[in-house]
Amino acid sequence: MIKYFAKRILLIFPTLIGVTLISFFLLNLTPGGPIEQKLQQIRKAQETGGANIGVSEEVIEGLKKQYGFDKPVHIRYFIWVKSLTRLDFGRSYSFEEPALDVILSRIPISLQFGLISFLLIYLICVPLGIKKAVADGGVFDNASSIVLIIMYSIPPLMLGILLRNFLANPMYLELFPLQGAFSDEYEYLSFGAKIIDRVHHFFLPLLCYMITGFTALTFLMKNSLLDEIKLDYIRTARAKGLSEKAVTYKHALRNALIPIATSFGSFLGIFLAGSIIIEEIFNIYGMGQLSYTALLQRDYNISMGIIFLSSLFLLLGRLISDFLYVLVDPRIDFQ
Repeated sequence: MIKYFAKRILLIFPTLIGVTLISFFLLNLTPGGPIEQKLQQIRKAQETGGANIGVSEEVIEGLKKQYGFDKPVHIRYFIWVKSLTRLDFGRSYSFEEPALDVILSRIPISLQFGLISFLLIYLICVPLGIKKAVADGGVFDNASSIVLIIMYSIPPLMLGILLRNFLANPMYLELFPLQGAFSDEYEYLSFGAKIIDRVHHFFLPLLCYMITGFTALTFLMKNSLLDEIKLDYIRTARAKGLSEKAVTYKHALRNALIPIATSFGSFLGIFLAGSIIIEEIFNIYGMGQLSYTALLQRDYNISMGIIFLSSLFLLLGRLISDFLYVLVDPRIDFQ
């Protein structure tokens, strides 16, 4: 077991190198980089000023040196990796500050959305899936399945637009704020008032964020428990005279939680959770909007920082999932 996890930890490093290497080369091959954008700004400024003297080679070479593009792409990658050992992702081209600082400034808002949605989905879906399995084929099971399928089929974009138009619009029901993650006077509120203010602003975007996540986990929990109930050891437990409640919750449930445990390691993704669509609709400055802006403006350092952190959290999450797998079912023995 220890040998397996040691191998998995060691494999994280070459995997990260492979992911970042491919991403770095692909990003640098895309047209419209920071130098091209800077040259376009210079030309526009010249046209606005009535001059059209062009841009000299000295200026272009100076820009290449300024942005680090005076070296071949493979040399730039090794320089980036060397800086990475100091947790230095370079300087953002569009924000004109360290890329890591820009990313860290956006994490708190995305972390709040990610953590709340993660907890709510698991706290609701696991018990709901168990209840559906126990009441399989009944009125509650069928009715809840219809609701979950409808929720899953609603596009978050359309839901966000409808919620804004009807629940955050003075023309209809202005029950929630139209945009943002908190009020302008947030800093002057008491602790309790701050929590209420956050809930008030988070409700609509959080609903859009979670609506499609309920269905998959609920049905996974239900089907996993149903599969366990059909196995021979459950029939044996019933034959021994155990109550249906004891058979379901004491014997079948633990094994049914194994598929849930394997996905639980994804909780590390909440640190970089973000949705471009939802953040754009509700004007929330989180990781989704930052990722989109960085790609649009060819801000390579921010894009690479997000890719690196996302890959690292994903790999660590998979490792934690394997560990939880063993905790739930000690019979598992990774080789």
